Amino acid sequence: MELENIVANSLLLKARRGGYGKKSRSKKWREMLKLPPVSQCSKLRHSIEKDYSSLCDKQPIGRLLFRQFCDTKHDLKRCFEFLDAVAEYEVAIDEDRRNCGLSVLDTFFSDEKSEAALPEIPPHVVRECRLRLEKDPSKEVFEACTRIVHSYLSGDPFEEYQESPYFSRFLQWKWLERQPVTKNTFRHYRVLGKGGFGEVCACQVRATGKMYACKKLEKKRIKRRKGEAMALNEKRILEKVHSRFVRLEAREYSPRRSWTYPDFRSWFSHGDSRRQDDSGKSWNCRLHGKFKEKIRREEVERRVEEGVAEYSEKFSQDAKSICRMLLAKNPKQRLGCRGDGAAGVKQHPVFKDINFRRLEANVLEPPFRPDPHAVYCKDVLDIEPFSTVKGVYLDSMDNTFYSQFATGCVTIPWQNEMIESGCFNDINKSVSEESVVLDVEEKSWQPVLKPKRNCFTCLLRRGGCLNAGASEKEDLPGRQ
Repeated sequence: MELENIVANSLLLKARRGGYGKKSRSKKWREMLKLPPVSQCSKLRHSIEKDYSSLCDKQPIGRLLFRQFCDTKHDLKRCFEFLDAVAEYEVAIDEDRRNCGLSVLDTFFSDEKSEAALPEIPPHVVRECRLRLEKDPSKEVFEACTRIVHSYLSGDPFEEYQESPYFSRFLQWKWLERQPVTKNTFRHYRVLGKGGFGEVCACQVRATGKMYACKKLEKKRIKRRKGEAMALNEKRILEKVHSRFVRLEAREYSPRRSWTYPDFRSWFSHGDSRRQDDSGKSWNCRLHGKFKEKIRREEVERRVEEGVAEYSEKFSQDAKSICRMLLAKNPKQRLGCRGDGAAGVKQHPVFKDINFRRLEANVLEPPFRPDPHAVYCKDVLDIEPFSTVKGVYLDSMDNTFYSQFATGCVTIPWQNEMIESGCFNDINKSVSEESVVLDVEEKSWQPVLKPKRNCFTCLLRRGGCLNAGASEKEDLPGRQ
């Protein structure tokens, strides 16, 4: 039985060691990510919302292709160089930020470098930026400038982009993004853990090699415990999470009996009173506790609604403060729910030493790095399988409800995966080269169809009664 666990862990580690790129891709990855002809995207061209912010800023592939278009025009290229410089300023450490900001002003708005100036930004806005920079080099100093640049790019440049081959290529990727997702999209590995409605297993996207944790929810189990609303809310919330550190919801699909989506945080579900085992009881680990106790669901719910959390001496005052503010009984009084959103959470003293822009830009050294050779979960045999759900049947109403889950790929994570895995560059390069080759071939030769072969013609040819045709004697151009 120990052998089963060793094999399961070995397969998972082998998949992880393959990395995130060409070595881990399926041999048929090009077929899986084959772009359609541009003519096939004509309907999408007319139906897609022509919103600059969405198409050219928020969507990673759209932003990359719009930038490639702008790089072909000197004035537009200069706009992106300015935006890059501002981005570097925003992630600079506090001691260097003023000098970095002054360098931006000297590079793009100095009278001595008129060719580098950005005429779209009025002089009085530049003067205001310089004053703010000298007084307090905050991260928002160039906010007005970047807003003006984006406003300029969203005008005529955006209109020209929509008529360019770069936008056609974007439509091809959008078409590919909207294709159905099935269980065959992934390679499935060992079970990692269990939740309230199903299990979590490791999986890998065949086309890109990216690893995910795949959460499988049993539809009958959800129906028996009336958890439809919670499952749908969880799905919708996770769709909106776009973070470098929480990689979620790139794809969703709905097989006949369960609903599945990749999820990197699903087994960290402590604190939800409905995450329990089949016995109707829940495990509850108290914050101050030196122990675990097994109690019934009703008691867990009572403690959540009425109890006061206790914290051990290991919690600092700031840690206790943020926990109490996040776990306030009244949702309107919780930190982050008072109208200031995530900004309110970031301003809490517990985060006073963290530069969030540098954190999001991935330029800070993490305090902990997981061991790539370790499997952080129980042995396969220690994870008990779910019991069979009896007496529960799915009907047409259930099918209608679960149709809301199978929404396919989620735009931003999927596009990031295509770029980070190298598939975006590889596909674009091969498609461009293929287009040139096909264009030359169409003008230079026409293929000659080979005659059909059978046993009779082979015997005659061997006897010298038939001569091979030109198409069989010579290799056609470009087909070597």
